[in-house]
Amino acid sequence: MTQERSYIDLAGKVAIVTGGATGIGRGIALRLAQAGADIFIADIDADAAKTMSGEVAALGPRGESGEVDVSDQAATDEMVKSALAAFGRVDILVNNAGIAGASGWPERATGSIEDWNRIFEVNVLGIVHASRSVSDHMIERRSGKIVNIASVAGRRGSPGFAHYSTSKASAINVTQAFAYELAAHKINVNSVCPGVLWTSLWHDIADRRLKIDGDPKMSGRQYFENRFENIPLGREQTPEDIGNAVAFLSSDRARNITGQALNVDGGLYMN
Repeated sequence: MTQERSYIDLAGKVAIVTGGATGIGRGIALRLAQAGADIFIADIDADAAKTMSGEVAALGPRGESGEVDVSDQAATDEMVKSALAAFGRVDILVNNAGIAGASGWPERATGSIEDWNRIFEVNVLGIVHASRSVSDHMIERRSGKIVNIASVAGRRGSPGFAHYSTSKASAINVTQAFAYELAAHKINVNSVCPGVLWTSLWHDIADRRLKIDGDPKMSGRQYFENRFENIPLGREQTPEDIGNAVAFLSSDRARNITGQALNVDGGLYMN
């Protein structure tokens, strides 16, 4: 038996990371680049995406970027065309782009109909659009990895935040449906469910909850850290933690894993 390398090797692979300019997406893009993959950063913030592609290039792999609104099928079609023009192939799609509601959501105690509509456009249809855009190419090559970023919020409904938790439950279900559809073409589809990460999104969530029913003397960071008492490992997660899980699911080491939702949450939820 030949000895396998003990690390994740994505050299020669090409990945698209939606919402890849900041937060969890940035952590994922950097981890995939560290493993050797060329990265196309797709983000609604074109300037931030371009800056992030430069960070990828500084690590050695090639980095490209594009302004992409994943709620628009035409935009994700163009995203894949641009990645193919730049790199000639796409091996990995990471559907990371996500929002917590429509404009002004932190000021509302419960989700408005605008929050429900907009969050499904991005968090659910965004996965569908990007996956449809890349699937023909992957089917033709009979190879590919799609990793969707869901959330532990999708494991259980959250009072006052039902629009978000429902969208993430839908992301897990979409993952399973596409895994069934694409398995015959040797395409793996999985999801990662991040736990508690101090990103700009969680900063807004903490501030919102403190305004609604929290202690006015408590900071958003203190509210966030109070969540640690429910985490068996007793610590927060980081974008790098999520990147490690995505890198594994994007590699050949995960060739027999599909349709799964992997919690990276310190044991907060045990499925």
